[in-house]
Amino acid sequence: MSFFKRLRESVAQKTEAVTQKFITGLSKTSNNLVGAINELFTGRSKIDEELYEELEEILITADVGVETTMELVERLRAEVKQQKIKEPQHLQPILSELIGEMMDGAGEEGLRIKENELTVILFVGVNGVGKTTTIGKLAHRFKNEGKKVVLAAGDTFRAGAIDQLETWGQRVGVDVIKHQAGADPAAVIYDGIQAAKSRRADILLCDTAGRLQNKVNLMEELKKVFRVIRREVPDGPHEVLLVLDATTGQNALLQAKQFGEAVDVSGIVLTKLDGTAKGGIVIAISNELKIPVKLVGLGEKADDLQDFDKEQFLHALFKEMIDKNETD
Repeated sequence: MSFFKRLRESVAQKTEAVTQKFITGLSKTSNNLVGAINELFTGRSKIDEELYEELEEILITADVGVETTMELVERLRAEVKQQKIKEPQHLQPILSELIGEMMDGAGEEGLRIKENELTVILFVGVNGVGKTTTIGKLAHRFKNEGKKVVLAAGDTFRAGAIDQLETWGQRVGVDVIKHQAGADPAAVIYDGIQAAKSRRADILLCDTAGRLQNKVNLMEELKKVFRVIRREVPDGPHEVLLVLDATTGQNALLQAKQFGEAVDVSGIVLTKLDGTAKGGIVIAISNELKIPVKLVGLGEKADDLQDFDKEQFLHALFKEMIDKNETD
């Protein structure tokens, strides 16, 4: 069975509403990346060096990243040689399948939630990436699942961050533990843990500061917060989610490397994926960082924060090719 057919059949068994969210959320990237690839492969009569060079340019422009692009094109060359492919249009399903292979591990492991115990989830990332909004949307999801949720306003360096989290708490109907602006973040997280325990909460979502310009101090603060959680909840934090803004492209990759040096990041949340034509960053993150992408933001609404699904991602990305493949 062809790769496109397998993908179509797999997605057909999944929730239609979620499939539609991925298709809509990735439409800009699909039009940009896949549209250009399609044009390249159908507009050429032979596979030559010029074709490979143009493909590299398309992939890099879509923020697939230089390292991942070079690896992808090298693997494509090897397949062309091995399978003795002559026609450029036959490269489409092969390239799609290679991208799928390079994303192995992305989205295959959901959020680690403890049953009948307190789950502590720590959110890290620079200011402006959508950390607080992500926490609010996740609180909304957990509340709808019948879980008791507490939020800890650990970003004490921005008064706006505390207010924003409090607004989300009121909107969703969950408690927010906060101190005054400028307070010790680790002290806020400590109080959050105590409150969550005393209120028999299922989940504690912890916000943190994100000032990369003061990187050394920030990373030290994160390590301190980490130590406090470990002391109070020995197997916590159960998730350390790094929130990245998809619209920043390669800058997001750099942030991921920097945060990964300070704390043990267990998963990536990629926000604003619907607002960029450079969603190729998902491929670069999966391949280069080997950190699973766990959640993606596909729109403004609370339920537009979705568990990342590699098959849904690939299906949405290559939908035009898959549909064309079906009619041929």
